[in-house]
Amino acid sequence: MQVWKFGGTSVGKPERMHSIRELLLTDPSRKIVVLSALSGSTNALIAIGEAAKANEDASAAKQIGDLKAHYDAFIKELYSTEAGLAKGQEIIDNEFGFIRSLVGIKPFASKQEKEIVAEGELLSTQLFQGYLEEVGDSSVLLPALEFMRIDADNEPELEKIEEKLTSILAQHPDKQTIVTQGFICRNPREEVDNLKRGGSDYTASLIGGAIRAEEIQIWTDIDGMHNNDPRIVKRTFPIRELTFEEAAELAYFGAKILHPSTITPAKLRGVPVRLKNTMQPEAPGTLIANQSSDREIKAIAAKDNITAIYIHSTRMLNAYGFLRRVFEIFEKYKTPVDMITTSEVSVSVTIDNSEHLESITAELREFADLEENDSDQNIICIVGNFSADKEGIALKVLDAMKNIPIRMISYGASEHNLSLLIHSKYKAEALNVLNERLFYYEDAMKGIFTAP
Repeated sequence: MQVWKFGGTSVGKPERMHSIRELLLTDPSRKIVVLSALSGSTNALIAIGEAAKANEDASAAKQIGDLKAHYDAFIKELYSTEAGLAKGQEIIDNEFGFIRSLVGIKPFASKQEKEIVAEGELLSTQLFQGYLEEVGDSSVLLPALEFMRIDADNEPELEKIEEKLTSILAQHPDKQTIVTQGFICRNPREEVDNLKRGGSDYTASLIGGAIRAEEIQIWTDIDGMHNNDPRIVKRTFPIRELTFEEAAELAYFGAKILHPSTITPAKLRGVPVRLKNTMQPEAPGTLIANQSSDREIKAIAAKDNITAIYIHSTRMLNAYGFLRRVFEIFEKYKTPVDMITTSEVSVSVTIDNSEHLESITAELREFADLEENDSDQNIICIVGNFSADKEGIALKVLDAMKNIPIRMISYGASEHNLSLLIHSKYKAEALNVLNERLFYYEDAMKGIFTAP
């Protein structure tokens, strides 16, 4: 069995839902199909929730009406029979009636807000399943809220997911296509919750890991993961193969095509992940597995909105226990550290979540001196196969960056990552010069001008 996930742009128009069905028919494998909300729906639902929270009921009602009108028009192109259209209209009327009832609850709380946001996936999957029923395909809708669980720390409970999912799947042994929702889940209080933004990728990986799938396919509107950010860099190209470790580094440090958490469940169970393009299904995409090509440098990514904190020990030399005290503070405020560099008397760290920055720095000042924090920074991450016996990797990178000020360097902690901290104003320049020097320079010297 395979797991295929389709994002918001892949289901955002009726003709694209038709195309998904055609794609499913090209492969005889039995599949679990994970769908995101229609593109734009999640943002619209969040806005409705915000209006309800602010007691702007008239605004919320108008936004609900506008969104419902979009779905009313959507089903007229999705279905081709009166019965199909009637079924679709029933789904829309029921779900939007529920949304209106949630907005009417006062005080409007986080519980209702999460229930509203979940409606995007509940609508898209019911409408798609209705279409499959209309055309007579062997399919069934499997509600994610019946098996997808997170714990008190908002972490998925893989063993519980596997147990519940295996039991439910056993009830539908004859169904070729099993449709379910991405993103949404239940928390320990049995309330509707979610896996945060981008969580449909995570859902697909959790399901694929739980059932030991043959393969997980993430279908988007991009031809696999590119070697650099195509929005900023002109000459990029798709990467055909990555290891789980390389893909995880790229996702964490800014590659937008993949949610950072996606790789973990697949890696734990050894399930390959393939990134595919719904607009170009014939393209090979990117395969993420235990093995990849031998190319040393695979890709570059950039992580935005970084803050650097420079901490100096007031006890100066031989200050044992200093690092422990520093990181206990970040742990206390559940603030992950991206990069770290150390010397005998100081440590520099970067964070991408500044929510608790004021409290963190206040506690650090109790035993350390701090320089002024550097905000508006970027981490440039170069990913590849950087095993200890590789020569010249750092030299190539630093030579390419010779005209750009670098605040921090992290190299050696991982065999797959060399990270540089720079001011955000140099981001575009850095990505472009690294792209040219690391992927094209040697070929240009030989008179070759094609992508690697």
